[in-house]
Amino acid sequence: MKRRVYEGLLLLFTTVKWLILATLVGIIVGFATTMFLKLLNISIEFTHKFSWYFLFLPLVFFLTIIVIKYLAPEAEGHGTEKVIEAIHKNNGKIHPLVVPVKLVATIITLAFGGSAGKEGPSAQIGAGLASIFSDLLRLNKNDRKKLVICGISAGFAAVFGTPMAGAIFGIEVLIVGSMLYEVLLPSFISGMIAFHIASKLGINYFYHHININMAFNEMLFINIVMAGIFFGLVSFFFIEVLKLFEWSSHKLKIWPPFKGLIGGLALILLTFAFSKQYLGLGLDTIEAVLQGNTIVWYAFIIKIIFTSITLSFGGSGGIITPIFFIGTTAGSVFAELFHLDSSIFAAIGMVSLLAGATNTPIAASIMFIELFGNNVAPYAAISCIISFIMTGHRSVYPSQMIGMRKSILFHEELGTEIKKLKIKYKPENDVLFNKIVKYIDAMKNKHVKK
Repeated sequence: MKRRVYEGLLLLFTTVKWLILATLVGIIVGFATTMFLKLLNISIEFTHKFSWYFLFLPLVFFLTIIVIKYLAPEAEGHGTEKVIEAIHKNNGKIHPLVVPVKLVATIITLAFGGSAGKEGPSAQIGAGLASIFSDLLRLNKNDRKKLVICGISAGFAAVFGTPMAGAIFGIEVLIVGSMLYEVLLPSFISGMIAFHIASKLGINYFYHHININMAFNEMLFINIVMAGIFFGLVSFFFIEVLKLFEWSSHKLKIWPPFKGLIGGLALILLTFAFSKQYLGLGLDTIEAVLQGNTIVWYAFIIKIIFTSITLSFGGSGGIITPIFFIGTTAGSVFAELFHLDSSIFAAIGMVSLLAGATNTPIAASIMFIELFGNNVAPYAAISCIISFIMTGHRSVYPSQMIGMRKSILFHEELGTEIKKLKIKYKPENDVLFNKIVKYIDAMKNKHVKK
C-alpha cells in the first residue's frame, strides 16, 4: 500500500512540475513570439511603402551572414533545423545570442523580400528562451531537452494559431516515425498558453473552414491517393532542389558574405523576370489560392527556387511558410488538371507538403482540422500520409533521426541522422514484390521467345 501511495505522489509531483514549467515557457514564448511578429509586421509595412524595396537584398544577405557568422553561428539557416541538431547533440543547449541575432536577421530578410518563413525563427527563439530558462533554474540535461521541445511547440502554435498541431509538431519532428510521449503533456500546455497569449495581444490568424461535406465514392478516393502521390513528389523535388542550391553555395570558395551578394542579385533578377509575388512570406497568395483564385501552373516551382536561393545564400527565416505557398499552389494546379475543387485541394496540398517535406504527417493532419475544419479532414490525412511515404528518406530538416523504415524494401540503420543516411535496398524482403518482378520477367521472356 505504501509503495502505491508513494508511486502516486511521485506521479503527482511530476505532473505538477511540468504543468508549472510548461506554463512558464508558454508565457515566455507567447510574449516573445508576439513581439517578433509585431516587429516583423511593422518592418514589412514600412519597406513595402517603396516599390523597389527588394533591391536591397544583396546588402541584406551580406549583412545577415556577417552578423550570424561572427555573433551566433547557430542562428544560421531556417531555425528549426538548428534546434533539432541542438536537441540531438547538445541536450538542447542553445547559445543565448541566438535569440536576438535570429530575430534581427529574420526581420530584415523578410522585410526586404527574402523568400522564407516566420515559424522557424519563432521555434528557434522559443527554444533558445527555454534553454536560457532551464539554465537559470539549473535543470538537468534531460529536463532542459524537454523544455526546449516545449519551446518549439509554443513557437509553432503561437505563429500559426494551431496549438494542437504545434504541440504534436514539437514531439514529432525530431525523429521520423516516432513521437516523444514523455513530452506530450508539457508540449500541449506550452503550445496552448503561447497561442492564447499571442491571441490576447492582438495576433490575428487565418482560418478558412471548409463547409463542404464530400460524400465518399471510388473516384474521390482515387483522386485523393493521386494527390498524395503528387504532393509527395513535389516535396521530394523541393528537398532535392534545396540541397542542390546548398551544395552550390558550399562549392563557392569565396568569403561567405560575398555569397549573400550573389544570392541577393539572383533574387532581384528573378523578381524582374517573374514578379514580386514570390518574395517574402507570400501570405496574400496563399489566402487567395485557398479562396479559389487561379495562379500560373509553375508558381510552386518558382517559389521553390526563390526559397532555395534565400536559405542557401545568406537569408534567415523559416521554411514552413514557403512550404504552405508551394503546397497551396501545387494543389491548385492538381485540381485544375483533374477538374476538381481548387480551394479544397489547395488546402490539402498545404498540409500534405508539410507532412512530406518535414516528415510530420500527424501534426499536418491535425493542423488541417484546426485551420480548415473536420469535414474534409479524413481525406487530407490520407494525402498527408501518402505524401510522407512518397518523400522517402529525405527532409528539409537533415538533422532528423530515422526511427522507422518507410518500406520493407529498404534497410537503413535506425537512429541515424538523415544527412548521414546510407540507404540499402532489400527487395528480397517483400514476397509480393518479388512475385511481381518474377511475373514481369516471365512475361518478358515469353514475349522474346515469340
